[in-house]
Amino acid sequence: MTRRPTTTPTVTPAPVPEADRNRLLAATHHDPHGVLGAHPTHGGVAFRAWRPYVKGVAVRTPQGLHAHLHDDGDGFFSALLQLREVPAEYSLEIAYEDTTQTVADAYALLPSLGDLDLHLIGEGRHEQLWTALGARPMEHQGVRGTRFTVWAPNARGVRVVGSFNFWDGAAHSMRSLGSTGIWELFVPDIGEGELYKYEITRPDGSKTMRADPMATRTETPPANSSVIHTSRHAWGDAEWLARRGDRPAHRAPFSVYEVHLASWRPGLTYRQLAEQLPAYIADLGFTHVEFLPVAEHPFGGSWGYQVTGFYAPTARLGTPDDFKHLIDTLHQAGIGVLMDWVPAHFPRDDWALAEFDGKPLYEHEDPLRSAHPDWGTLEFDYGRKEVRNFLVANALYWCEEFHIDGLRVDAVASMLYLDYSREEGQWTPNQHGGRENLDAVDFLQEMNATLYRRVPGVVTIAEESTAWDGVTRATHHTGPTGFGGLGFGLKWNMGWMHDTLDYVSHEPVHRKYHHHEMTFSMVYAYSENYVLPISHDEVVHGKRSLVSKMPGDWWQQRATHRAYLAYMWAHPGKQLLFMGQEFAQGAEWSEAHGPDWWLLDLAYSAAPDHRGIRDLTRDLNTVYRDTPALWEQDTDPAGFTWIIGDAVEDNVFAFLRHATDDTPLLAVANFSPVVRHDYRLGVPPTVPAWHETLNTDHTRYGGSDITNRDPVKPEDTPSHGHPTSIRLTLPPLATVWLRP
Repeated sequence: MTRRPTTTPTVTPAPVPEADRNRLLAATHHDPHGVLGAHPTHGGVAFRAWRPYVKGVAVRTPQGLHAHLHDDGDGFFSALLQLREVPAEYSLEIAYEDTTQTVADAYALLPSLGDLDLHLIGEGRHEQLWTALGARPMEHQGVRGTRFTVWAPNARGVRVVGSFNFWDGAAHSMRSLGSTGIWELFVPDIGEGELYKYEITRPDGSKTMRADPMATRTETPPANSSVIHTSRHAWGDAEWLARRGDRPAHRAPFSVYEVHLASWRPGLTYRQLAEQLPAYIADLGFTHVEFLPVAEHPFGGSWGYQVTGFYAPTARLGTPDDFKHLIDTLHQAGIGVLMDWVPAHFPRDDWALAEFDGKPLYEHEDPLRSAHPDWGTLEFDYGRKEVRNFLVANALYWCEEFHIDGLRVDAVASMLYLDYSREEGQWTPNQHGGRENLDAVDFLQEMNATLYRRVPGVVTIAEESTAWDGVTRATHHTGPTGFGGLGFGLKWNMGWMHDTLDYVSHEPVHRKYHHHEMTFSMVYAYSENYVLPISHDEVVHGKRSLVSKMPGDWWQQRATHRAYLAYMWAHPGKQLLFMGQEFAQGAEWSEAHGPDWWLLDLAYSAAPDHRGIRDLTRDLNTVYRDTPALWEQDTDPAGFTWIIGDAVEDNVFAFLRHATDDTPLLAVANFSPVVRHDYRLGVPPTVPAWHETLNTDHTRYGGSDITNRDPVKPEDTPSHGHPTSIRLTLPPLATVWLRP
């Protein structure tokens, strides 16, 4: 085939009109595609390009057309070519000082975001928002490149800047897609790994450089650019996903190991964690792991609770695919993955969400509603449909794209109350004169309803520290306060945590004055679906570690620690334990160095003490998972019966847990440092003998080995409302479990 000769037509300048030129130079043009690129005009087709700092620009078509554009100054180039129509294909030859680059013209392409996407965004109902906004490598009109889309309705202009254009956005001005406030640009020939930000011209004409709110990958802090990313992870957890929804969380065994990934084993990456963490958790028998927030955050000392990159796992430990690999490995080990999620607030960093496009956008426009009084951060405007969409889609993103099994939602109380941590005069009542944040209520209901609808087997967990009615009630069920339920699956029982920790922190001789703190939880135990949390918040900031809260000498501290854990595992509700407490770390947790693993070293003289408590944790989880009485009816009063709850002078608590088939487990806790011989407890006459299945005073746990070795048979002596009773030996500072 003979190649047609290259034609070089006469070039007549067709400069950008002066008004458009000035707006482009000022970065305030809402439609650069309307003037740049190729456009039919009187006398032919006008080609225009804006490429500052280059020597020249030429147009080339596959049919052999080759024309150098006229240099109009300030980086603008143009030519009026005598063509009947705009070529179906053409490229730009960009001449630099020592090289020439041929690229597709970004301004020759139609919008790369579809009408349906724009409609859903405009409605605030785009449930997979991450597929429409952000940086997305793709092919568009036969051209490979990356689509950039960002929501900035108050901006006068937006440009993409990055490593691909030397952080000068002149060549990459975005166009506004109308009333949605979305700006879009498809940039040919760039892809994965490139750094980028958005240069936004504010309403006052000033400029700000912002990371992408929808970025799925970021630079490693303290650097804060967004990174173009494409996932290539191939999941291997189909079996886990298929069965994780077989039983709802509140009726299933649910024992959680809470982890701060960056400090569990400091220095490990996501992939290195995948080699160690699943095996450790599986060995201890926890059903789930819960990660402190993983979304990108600039200050490590916030433990992840001040998020700037809501769609990007922190780059400190690796790539998004590395994080997926960790989750995949945990699932294949039979371990569910929960993640702390922080939709309550965000930091004020001037490269992130705060006044993103020059005005309050993600935060409320009312300063009384936007400033969080405790943390120096900003609160989201839950009444704005686009903001609510951003957050609802974010919850879906982690569960759909990363196969997260559940979200523990942080600081729910701070969202629900307009007067949270605010004095009189610092807040404005809602339209009904109340203190409830009705927008936040609507948001939480929408988030929960959407997540449960779209992701089978997922669970949401509220950290809600007040007595808000209906946190775990279905959203369509209205309570006595007139509000529908918030729709969470589970709620942290902060009252149980505070009361019981206060009780065990007192010397045994004083515990009788605090006896009600251990029993009061049963007054409200079935008002919500509860998790009993001993979390990171309880072992920092001078609160001391769990074992260090206990009074007495080292033996008494360890014994009380063991007794408390077994009491917690037997109490109605699911369990959560923060790392280090499973082996009675004595020091407070520090994100700088993590748990004191050396305490488990065989060469260390106290190692048996700590290994013993770790062995107890393993046995607690093993017996727990094998005993439906401990989890089947956590949220049903039929699952619990007090045997003795008023032994104030004895510091003793005894109760029965019941499975749905009424098979019981008897739990007896003695929080006094004395042995109680022949301690009589009334029991149901239907059980012919009781066998001690767990005793926290066993020598393998570091105890004094006061146990009930033989089966305990009931006697025909009425006690505690039962016609029969048993006599037990209660070891000091210990909890005993017995089964039929």
